[in-house]
Amino acid sequence: MPLISLFRGISIYIYAEPDAPHRLPHFHAYYGEHAATFTITPPGQLEGMLPRTQLRLVLAWAELYQRESGESWTLIQAGRPSKRIPGL
Repeated sequence: MPLISLFRGISIYIYAEPDAPHRLPHFHAYYGEHAATFTITPPGQLEGMLPRTQLRLVLAWAELYQRESGESWTLIQAGRPSKRIPGL
């Protein structure tokens, strides 16, 4: 599971499932014991829970890097490495 961004204690990952396609393009955000899943386009929370401040940071990051995270999604699903995306 490639780490695509790390900022302010928040880790952003995209999982690859080459034999079983995912639902919507999405990423996973982790902060301590908290975890949530977010859609890439449009940026939004699918499930899970993050503290309010970290939720706002992840949504701001997702909006700012929507194109880059979409590109990372495509690369990772194709089994190719992805570049790291800057944090906030």
